[in-house]
Amino acid sequence: MVIVTLQRHKCIGCNYCVEMAPNQFQMSKKDGKTVLLHAVEKKGFHTLKSNDHAILEACENAVKACPVKIISVKIN
Repeated sequence: MVIVTLQRHKCIGCNYCVEMAPNQFQMSKKDGKTVLLHAVEKKGFHTLKSNDHAILEACENAVKACPVKIISVKIN
C-alpha cells in the first residue's frame, strides 16, 4: 500500500506537486493551496492510502519538488 500525506495548512501554492503528480494533486481555486485527491483529513494531515503502486514514482517526484517539504510518501 502506498501512503501519501500532505500538511495542507503549510502549502505555499507553488504548484510543483500538481506538475509532478497531476492525478493525485490539484490546486484549490478557493485558497490557492494544493488538494490531495481522495484523501482523508485528520488533525491537519491529509492522507491518501492506495493499493495502486503505479502512483509511487509520481508522488515521490512531488515530495522531491516540494520546496516546503510538506508531502511524504511511504510504502506499507
